[in-house]
Amino acid sequence: MRMITSDEVAASLPWASLVDRIGQAFREGVEAPPRHHHAMYRPDGEATMLLMPAWEPHGYIGVKMVNVFPQNAEQGLPAIAGVYLLSEGMHGRPLACIEGSELTRRRTAAASALAARELARDDAESLLVVGTGKLAPMLIEAHASVRPIKTVRIWGRNADKANRLAEHYADRFDTAAVGDLETAVGEADIVSCATLSSEALIQGRWLKPGVHLDLVGAFRPGMRESDSQCLERGEVFVDTYAGAKGEAGDILQAIESGEFRFESIRAELSELVRAERPGRSSAEAITVFKSVGASLEDLAAAVEVWEQLQASRG
Repeated sequence: MRMITSDEVAASLPWASLVDRIGQAFREGVEAPPRHHHAMYRPDGEATMLLMPAWEPHGYIGVKMVNVFPQNAEQGLPAIAGVYLLSEGMHGRPLACIEGSELTRRRTAAASALAARELARDDAESLLVVGTGKLAPMLIEAHASVRPIKTVRIWGRNADKANRLAEHYADRFDTAAVGDLETAVGEADIVSCATLSSEALIQGRWLKPGVHLDLVGAFRPGMRESDSQCLERGEVFVDTYAGAKGEAGDILQAIESGEFRFESIRAELSELVRAERPGRSSAEAITVFKSVGASLEDLAAAVEVWEQLQASRG
């Protein structure tokens, strides 16, 4: 069994091929049982263990174990750590143990880029990233791989981290850290949120016509990044219905308050990439994509890593 490092994962997942691979997985489908979700009470706060299995009908088998420690940010450590075990499908023999944090952040950003490719306006040039964690740079790169992004604005509670991220991408985009979130949201063509917030950061009244709102964080019912008006004003799409129904705090809290209905979701990602349901209805429509993560994304990314490395070895 091969051990695959985070550097090898990063080198094996160029954005175009990863977005295409995840699109193929949503289009063709894999077996993906509901993920196991366990709260763990630690001395410095609550953490979460996620177990995410998936397998192709006649191919690869995989499972990811992830530990989410939001409190790690206070110590300058990543909030997410994990591993991915990939096996071959004929006899179930393990092929590789893959570093899971890099795999997770890249597949998460690629799924958002896939949704943006389906939903964001073709001429979307300005991106606002809300959050400054490890996923933030991946969202910048992934969205820029599917839309002609020229302007990037970054908002975060930690202004120093926002400034450092803006400086890092200054040679590729017109970048700046911003403090006025309302103004930044109102100017962006794509707003991409990746936080562990339990309170709404994005207000629906701020959204301009034609914007695409990408909600990546809030993977538990008690979390949310947007208020209910975002869903009321927007055309809402999700990565999977099952994930949205079980874990998407933005949607579940809006339903609980009587301001949204689950039936109002227009499509899940598989229906979009299969062209079974339409995407945005007009250039002026506001589109909202809510993801909580799907195990088929991890399997697709792990397979891409494995096959890229095998190809490089000849």
